[in-house]
Amino acid sequence: MNPTVVLAFSGGLDTSFCVPYLKAQGYDVVTLFVSTGGASAKESGEIERRAIELGAREHIVEDASEELWDKFVTPFVMGGVPYQDQYPLLCSDRYAIVAHAAALAERIGAAAVAHGCTAMGNDQVRFDVSLKCLTDLPILAPIREIQGQTDRPREFERAYLEERGFAAPAGTKRYTINENLLGATCSGSEIDEFEEPGEGTYRMTSPPSKRPGEPDRVTIGFENGVAISIDGGEMAGAQILGSLNDRLGAHGIGRGIYTGDTVLGLKGRIVYEAPGLAALLIAHRALEQTVLTVAQGAFKPLAARRWSELVYSGFFFDPLREDLEALIVSTQRRVTGSVTLLSHQGVCQAVAVDTPNKIAPRDAVYAQHAPWTAADAEGFIKLVGLSSVTAARREVAGV
Repeated sequence: MNPTVVLAFSGGLDTSFCVPYLKAQGYDVVTLFVSTGGASAKESGEIERRAIELGAREHIVEDASEELWDKFVTPFVMGGVPYQDQYPLLCSDRYAIVAHAAALAERIGAAAVAHGCTAMGNDQVRFDVSLKCLTDLPILAPIREIQGQTDRPREFERAYLEERGFAAPAGTKRYTINENLLGATCSGSEIDEFEEPGEGTYRMTSPPSKRPGEPDRVTIGFENGVAISIDGGEMAGAQILGSLNDRLGAHGIGRGIYTGDTVLGLKGRIVYEAPGLAALLIAHRALEQTVLTVAQGAFKPLAARRWSELVYSGFFFDPLREDLEALIVSTQRRVTGSVTLLSHQGVCQAVAVDTPNKIAPRDAVYAQHAPWTAADAEGFIKLVGLSSVTAARREVAGV
């Protein structure tokens, strides 16, 4: 009886190649598609048919949309700091895929776990480090293996499949596209060459010519930092993000072109779209700024930035991520209320905030009146500026 390997499977060129390749190595292949909100029921069915056609002994589908919301979206929005202050960590569904693959492999007594990551990218780090955290099973990476045999791996993969009677998946020539509940990323072709991306690189956001003429107002309700409703109607987390993706994507919200430092030291460039995440970050920040103290608002981003760095770099299961998350969550005790966003022609603004926890004296209105006198203000200014004024006057006097 052949040993079994669990293959994280998406139906693209790389994972399609992995099925017959692993079978040739003497394994029975169980393919696992972890749904993270990027595939319709029809697409999921096509992925299953593809896996069986390629020779998988069994194909398993597991849903991780709510898991992705609970374990990533919620702490990410609470933290509010994208990786390198721009990229909204759309790669984070990899950790849900890894966790499901490791659990399945242990459950069915598999001999190994496999993935389709290349030797050049970040995902191999995310998969391998995470798998090592979760299981002692060997990790197989067929695409990395063939990259030691050829400098044109994708052509090698197509030829390998075609020689065995399998067509290469459609849509693999121009761009590499990843889409899930969090958003979509696109790389390849002119993007990699640092040229202007074509309009075909965008999947979730409308171009300026197709955006609605009228703005859209949406009110997001939060409880202890967690989004719980849209326009007063409570929803599950995945539904909230899906609804925001549709509504704000129509207005072009959440588009970006990101160039950053990869884990392996290269500069990577992608087009990304994250309408729902962009909306949640804007709304949460507006509410949080209203209820956190000055000290909380200054310190929390330090923890959140490190949290994002860990998640991006493959260290989601490092205990420090949980430690930082505990601190971030503790700052959200009073982040309850609602925020109204106005979206139009690629711009999204928080235009109204309603919360019972606003940090302000009841009889104070900024720039109008407050519970202190003019003499109190003058005394404060004198004391708070004393050191700077003294030093500056000595510089002017040449002392």
